[in-house]
Amino acid sequence: MGNMVAIVGRPNVGKSTFFNRLTQKRQAIVDATAGVTRDRHYGRSEWNGIGFSVIDTGGYDEHSQDVFDVEIRKQVLLAMDEADVLLFVVDVETGITDLDGGVAALLKRTNKKVILVVNKVDNGKRLADAVEFYNLGLGEYFCISSINGSGTGDLLDEVVRDLKPEENEESGLPKVVIVGRPNAGKSTLTNALLGEERNIVTEVAGTTRDTIVSEYKQFGFHFELLDTAGVRKKAKVQEDLEFYSVLRSVRAIESCDVCMVMIDATRGFESQDMNLFHLAERNRKGIVVLVNKWDVVEKETNTAKAFEAAIREKTAPFRDYPIIFISALTKQRVFKAVETAMEVYERRSTRISTSKLNDFFLELTKEYPPPATKGKYVKIKYVTQLPTHTPQFAFFANLPQYVKDPYKRFLENKLREEFNFTGVPVSIYMRKK
Repeated sequence: MGNMVAIVGRPNVGKSTFFNRLTQKRQAIVDATAGVTRDRHYGRSEWNGIGFSVIDTGGYDEHSQDVFDVEIRKQVLLAMDEADVLLFVVDVETGITDLDGGVAALLKRTNKKVILVVNKVDNGKRLADAVEFYNLGLGEYFCISSINGSGTGDLLDEVVRDLKPEENEESGLPKVVIVGRPNAGKSTLTNALLGEERNIVTEVAGTTRDTIVSEYKQFGFHFELLDTAGVRKKAKVQEDLEFYSVLRSVRAIESCDVCMVMIDATRGFESQDMNLFHLAERNRKGIVVLVNKWDVVEKETNTAKAFEAAIREKTAPFRDYPIIFISALTKQRVFKAVETAMEVYERRSTRISTSKLNDFFLELTKEYPPPATKGKYVKIKYVTQLPTHTPQFAFFANLPQYVKDPYKRFLENKLREEFNFTGVPVSIYMRKK
């Protein structure tokens, strides 16, 4: 699985700003009152050619001290389980607090790499003040200012020092992952496919442990199945459970080829499902949506067609992917799901010859050129598929900067109609001829 770096620490030490700095996104809502970063955040970062995922733990909104204590403790323990490197962020303005001491005590128990990060150090006096953090007993520390970014370079050198470049262990086999909310039926499907009760499935959300990789070899199919059900049994709080099941899914999605997004038909397509779907889409993975438990839905009110349309509406503008209604329990259409996943895998490695692309698109763009902007006419002169792992296309034009998203989507849709990329995210770039 990929490298995972977790940011831990009490509220308001600037974890979110630091997270944004690492992932170059303004994602978390940063505000000076305690506990406003509601969302747990996940992002990608790269330094010196080493890629890693960054997890920003946190997101507490209770204001009482003891609740914080319990919450933070839980976050730290879970992060200690999941991450390869833990960044413990403290705040030079407030110095060491009891909570910092508590977090440090927990971190001393792990054999994972822990880096102490003293934040908000933006002048010489504060540099001197930072010495107090030796008292946490975690050894050397790094001084940074996540607002202006000073010190982050040295820190990142240290973060990636022991991380390996992320390479998928190449078995050469397609990797398929089943993701979905706790209790959507992921393990049941895995058992249906592999024909053995390998995960003890119970009705308690989050009873399965780690990501299990199994080889599937029957009916002429041969691939690796990653099952990511794993969440700790102890996490009682639904949110945490969700968050850490998402973590597992994130790692598995990054290392797979095709992602089966499993939806519980009795609950519909929820925001969590959306997040997983978009994560797979952003990572350019093949996607198959499985609607599970369709056998128990009241059919009068719900037609498959309407249900399907609703899902596609939510994932727009990407609508071109297979949706299969299954029952993991009765094994209904489970074979169809596997077959479809393998078709998507094949399509994802499609190479279209440059001559075919140009024959099709030059004709098309002559007939439907990009709308003129400010009296300037855009002409597309040449199309080619880029030598990437996943389907990405470059359109060369005289004025690429004038081609807007709606037209790119038009091109993408035509590409899909002509060359069949169902289930495969496609990227289109406009380049200067």
